[in-house]
Amino acid sequence: MTDHTLDCYSDLDWRGLVSDATDPDRIRAMLAPGQLTTAYCGFDPTADSLHVGSLVPILALARLQRAGHRPIAVAGGATGLIGDPSGKSKERNLLDRDQLDANVLGIKAQLSRFLDFDRRPNGALLVDNHDWLGPFSLLDFLRDTGKHFTVNYMLAKDSVKTRIGERETGNAGISFTEFSYMLLQAQDFLHLFESEGCALQIGGSDQWGNITAGIELIRRTVGGEAFGLTFPLVTTASGQKFGKTEHGTVWLSAERTSPFAFYQFFVRTDDRDVERYLKYFTFLGRDELTALAALVTEQPERREAQKRLAREVTTLVHGEEATRSAEAGTNLLYGGSVDAIAEADLLAATADLPHAEVPEPFGESRGAVELFALSGLCSSNGDARRALEQGALYVNNTRLPGERDARVSAERLLFGRYLLLRKGKRDYFLYRFEVGA
Repeated sequence: MTDHTLDCYSDLDWRGLVSDATDPDRIRAMLAPGQLTTAYCGFDPTADSLHVGSLVPILALARLQRAGHRPIAVAGGATGLIGDPSGKSKERNLLDRDQLDANVLGIKAQLSRFLDFDRRPNGALLVDNHDWLGPFSLLDFLRDTGKHFTVNYMLAKDSVKTRIGERETGNAGISFTEFSYMLLQAQDFLHLFESEGCALQIGGSDQWGNITAGIELIRRTVGGEAFGLTFPLVTTASGQKFGKTEHGTVWLSAERTSPFAFYQFFVRTDDRDVERYLKYFTFLGRDELTALAALVTEQPERREAQKRLAREVTTLVHGEEATRSAEAGTNLLYGGSVDAIAEADLLAATADLPHAEVPEPFGESRGAVELFALSGLCSSNGDARRALEQGALYVNNTRLPGERDARVSAERLLFGRYLLLRKGKRDYFLYRFEVGA
């Protein structure tokens, strides 16, 4: 979907996505309705998946394309060998070529979900900077790129100043390898400026020094004029880094972070953050966002804004089917039906619940009292019988009949091996039985 009437700069600004811009008026004119501007953003393949923090620049490229501009996504097959010092307090571990190649393939697949490569005239372009940086010899790089930058210029960049300052506190400082990173990224900008007519680079605010180095290289080598725009780094209202949980990083890969866990990350968003995240991570318009923001104030217990945020972002990243399954998993833990849930999301939804592996087949049926007593949801057989008579016990979120000798048949097993027990409203337990007769 292309909207040639969209003032892209104003939209980014309203969403709170403009941190710094080298020339706001010129960039606004470049991104005005009816213009076709080529812009790029780089993604370093430090892993085989991007994480949720990468969604801001990824969706910015998608927003530019929807407004009629041409996005370029650069996978850092070369710069990934070096490591970007921006925003890092210590040297990165260097990856070998095979691992880096595998990471680049994973990231390329993810980026392709958000950008349209066939649209004309503003089809997206996905490139690997190893294609042009790889053939550079050291002498060529020093002569053609390094001669345009003084050491003082490079030392003035925040990413370098911060790391050198840490040397005084006993930390490792910065190696020449990472010190040279900004020159490699500058060479990226020059290459894309000359080969693709790309005059705008975008990225997180920690990329400001690298972006302006590219602008300087373009000016000094070919006398061209280029521009940079950065986005704020996302944090939570409590000041924590966005995209981290007690279980670690939230990834865009379904193998690293299940769609259910991904959905849960967003549905648990703090009321103080949800309006901002709706602006950052969705394509919803002003009227819808205003209405959702009002619900946060008027009916916070419904968490409608969080549900909409989780639904929109999960669909963007994993698709509608995965979102439906993740919603079913969430519904499951609030007493909902098991009918629509997928096995992977059942396991994701119950990953943090008490559980037991039973190394034997279930058989034709089992006594409900025994199952609940052995699970620990009930302290004894007597406790289980009392809870059963009171209607407080559930199997797969269906209330058990109150008979003291109630049994659970094999037909109740989910996917032929799972049984979800519940006592009361919120106490769950998952059995996993061996498959067999």
